[in-house]
Amino acid sequence: MLATQGGFTLVELLVTMVVASILFAIAIPTYTNSIRKSRRTDARSALLDLAGREERYMSTNTAYTNLQANLGYAASGSTATLTNLPVGSGYYQISVSVPDPNQAINNSFLATATAVGGQTADGSCATLSINQLGQQTATGSDPNANTVCWQ
Repeated sequence: MLATQGGFTLVELLVTMVVASILFAIAIPTYTNSIRKSRRTDARSALLDLAGREERYMSTNTAYTNLQANLGYAASGSTATLTNLPVGSGYYQISVSVPDPNQAINNSFLATATAVGGQTADGSCATLSINQLGQQTATGSDPNANTVCWQ
């Protein structure tokens, strides 16, 4: 009687490698998109928090501000403006313009979160913005960026 040896054939190994490659080709882009979406959530939360701080400041001072100290952010000095302040893990930076350059009124603000670092690969939501009216806008390669980025 001949004894058979156990093991895998070359064909079985190649089939396994092809199946694994197909799974990785699907899983990695999906995972990357999920990570980018979660980072967008950090930016949206930071902008909404900033808008709330601006409204709180407005209710007591009858004006909006772009000074970090006035809004309760740690600042290097009393005149440090809110420009390129990192959000969360540093994938977005927020800035405030007072007054909003897109409006004809002086008593306004525009808070913007801009993607930096690895998040710049998320071209569909390069920037997220909110103003004193609560209007949420986004710019990017997606024609429906306002809807996609703020949902």
